[in-house]
Amino acid sequence: MRLVQSFAFAAVLLFSSALSVAAQSARQDIEAALTKFTDAYNSGNTKAVGQMYTDDAALLPPDGKRVDGRKGVEEFWQGAIKAGMKNLTLKALEVEGSGNLAYEVGAFTLGVPSKGGALSTMAGKYIVVWKKATTGRGACIGTSGI
Repeated sequence: MRLVQSFAFAAVLLFSSALSVAAQSARQDIEAALTKFTDAYNSGNTKAVGQMYTDDAALLPPDGKRVDGRKGVEEFWQGAIKAGMKNLTLKALEVEGSGNLAYEVGAFTLGVPSKGGALSTMAGKYIVVWKKATTGRGACIGTSGI
């Protein structure tokens, strides 16, 4: 169960999307990305989840190896979905931005299957560092949870 929790916790940590130039709109951009991400994840569309990442994006799972690149990230999320993790929710609690960078501190819930097959709800926190990109996608570099 610890492995499943670490996997699910790490899975929520890092993803990327475009940010607008204005710092005050960073929260709106991030919240829109969170909605897009959770909709794609909860519908099982790992291709759409992967497309939210840049080629050089990274996931930094606690107690796990760093996952690099869009393809690796897509496979990571695909593994979470195949493991039965569902009903993801994400909420930005704090967003600050300056220039081309912003960070988001957030909270998540995720349904995780137990040994008996029933779903239990896991809750946790995450942090994302967002970097504005000129290609319409943001690059994301992050840390493990808070």
